[in-house]
Amino acid sequence: MAGSVSFFFFLSLLFISSIHVESNGEGYISLDISNKGLDFMKEFLVEMAETSLVPLDLPKIEKSKHIPIIGTVHMVLSNISIDNIHVISSTVKAGDTGIVISVSGAYANMTMNWEYSYSNWLFPIPITDNGKASIQVEGMDVGISFNLTNVQGSLMLSPLDCGCSVKDIFIKLDGGASWLYQGLIDAFEGRLSSAVENAVSKKLREGIVKLDSLLQSLPKEIPIRNIAALNVTFVGDPQFRDSSLVLSINGLICAKEAYTAPPYHHLFASLEHLLASIPLKDPASMVTISLNEKVLASASSVYYDANKMHWIVDKVPEQSLLNTAGWRFIVPQLYRRYPNADMNLNVSIYSPPHLIIREHQIDLTVHADVVINVLNSGEVTPVACFSTSVSGSASPWISNNNLGGSIGLDELSLSLKWSKIGNLHVSLVRALISTALRTVILPYINIKLSRGYLLPTFHGYMLQNANILCSDSWIKISSDVASVNQLFIS
Repeated sequence: MAGSVSFFFFLSLLFISSIHVESNGEGYISLDISNKGLDFMKEFLVEMAETSLVPLDLPKIEKSKHIPIIGTVHMVLSNISIDNIHVISSTVKAGDTGIVISVSGAYANMTMNWEYSYSNWLFPIPITDNGKASIQVEGMDVGISFNLTNVQGSLMLSPLDCGCSVKDIFIKLDGGASWLYQGLIDAFEGRLSSAVENAVSKKLREGIVKLDSLLQSLPKEIPIRNIAALNVTFVGDPQFRDSSLVLSINGLICAKEAYTAPPYHHLFASLEHLLASIPLKDPASMVTISLNEKVLASASSVYYDANKMHWIVDKVPEQSLLNTAGWRFIVPQLYRRYPNADMNLNVSIYSPPHLIIREHQIDLTVHADVVINVLNSGEVTPVACFSTSVSGSASPWISNNNLGGSIGLDELSLSLKWSKIGNLHVSLVRALISTALRTVILPYINIKLSRGYLLPTFHGYMLQNANILCSDSWIKISSDVASVNQLFIS
């Protein structure tokens, strides 16, 4: 693949892109959602419930009541609708059996039509009246508990209990005879309360069923640039703790055409084994994402197998390095044969890059063949091939929602595989390349990396106050989540 990215710039991209790809990578990906994170999710769900529950239509209510002198009055309430619900206070907690969300002190506004009719021996022709009414529901308490289980790699949401209770209902009639106002309250207050309680509970259960259906419909694989597929099936049941909910994702990256979901018993022994090996959780953050270095190894292997680690390098920060004049004192015979000729480098990595996560950094070793091509009279002439081994380290960081880092070169080894221009002084070539790396190319790359790359948003939300830590085979990101609008306003 032709391009203008140098081999050494590729080194930096691999460091940074591997950190990005790992969240899509092989091995274990664990999400530890703290009570703070659950509270954020609760606020999101409560806000959804406030809008999705309304308008909520209640069934018609009919009742007959005997009133002295008047006789038997037949009363009907129809077009009963809850128009809005306002939640004052809510809590969420993860327990041994599931997640419990409690709402207390909510109130609702309702409207309805009312009518009555009566007749007696004094008035054989029925007398009727009708009008509208506004209703204020106060002291509404709602409790809902549900469980999360793993069913063939998908999360299944099942309600355990759901209930609603109403403390007070206040009815204000519009139209009709006001002298029947108290009679309507006495006749219908209890039934209206029960109707509200039953309707809200039923609607919430239906909402859980819809949410479960949505979870079941989520894809079990995510394509990555038409090259690979990320296995996002869940491994093991979610773990409920006193202060958090823990989810584990398979995270295996395979070549897209070869993707198959592996049996779960062939993965790691259990989620408990995974959790025992994850270092350092920040309880002050909403979510802690932990990624194993096998994630990086998987991404490296898939991209290598897809022949995506081959480059034609024709531009570098110090362009004189790609002209034979820049090599005349190191490889004089190259300059004599092709004076002032432009060159490019054909870089081919011949084994998947090896990555190891250590304390505070990611170590990387790359083995590649570098063929020197001379561009002579419009023809590309290969003149020499070197086998290289480059090892370095990257230190990633997150600041102000930007992902950045720095790269250091640890070691460069070089050997000549073949040459069409005679014997070459490999030690001199190595010294030139090493000097160029340390004094020109890496400083240039680190300036670029120091500016950082803005982290992407997800449905209007993004990470806030995120921290990244490398520690003993794991990368851990602890972060809060906030809406993009909230961040911009603040």
